[in-house]
Amino acid sequence: MVEPVPHIAPYARIKRHVMARIESGEWQIATRVPSENQLAAEFGVSRMTARRALLDLAQEGWLVRSQGLGTFVADRKPVMSMLEVRNIADEIAERGHSYGCRVMKLEALRASETIAMYLGLMPEARVFHSTIVHMDNGVPVQLEDRFVNPAVAPKYLQHDFSRETPNAYLSRVAPLEAIEHVIEAVSPTTAMARALQVDASAPCLQINRRTWSAGRVATYARLVHPGSRYRLGGQLPVVHTPHAKRSTR
Repeated sequence: MVEPVPHIAPYARIKRHVMARIESGEWQIATRVPSENQLAAEFGVSRMTARRALLDLAQEGWLVRSQGLGTFVADRKPVMSMLEVRNIADEIAERGHSYGCRVMKLEALRASETIAMYLGLMPEARVFHSTIVHMDNGVPVQLEDRFVNPAVAPKYLQHDFSRETPNAYLSRVAPLEAIEHVIEAVSPTTAMARALQVDASAPCLQINRRTWSAGRVATYARLVHPGSRYRLGGQLPVVHTPHAKRSTR
């Protein structure tokens, strides 16, 4: 039996024990962890206390619980939703990590034919451009290259994006009406690899995103993530209708 540690709640002792095994590498991804009964016996606590510890760790992303099979060490790569637009700073904070960023470019320029097409403007129209590296605990996880229609955010270049992300700022000044996502695998350019601190041969995921506000295209952004540090995921509810036939898939 594990000796109790003074001033630490029993369920917190179990959490510390499990996290230590994961962080040390002793328990790898997909390793089955001891059951609630095993942990309860090892720590001399009730099964409910052990369950609380495992549920907390599952909610924090350390574990995955599978009914009838057990509890397993989760893949700790963060998951970014591809079905909604979220502030990356909030996502990182929700994981209990520290958000940081590096603003590489913040400028006005003339739109190329491609950028003008995406923003619904005439070629050579004036647009705003920002390039920002977003970091999770000091590690780059996203390179954001964004073009903004000045008509929807006229003060974009005056904002301090080291204090508030473009996503959060634009959500305030140009509320989202519609979104378009195109996701692709890419090889980073030399500049991308340098910004993300990855090898030039490292696979990356790129989200090409357009947003609409006030009836016009507001932004076009290219969001590049190192494949080894990020995953994309999403979940849609299943809508049941009274006369729906059972699927045979």
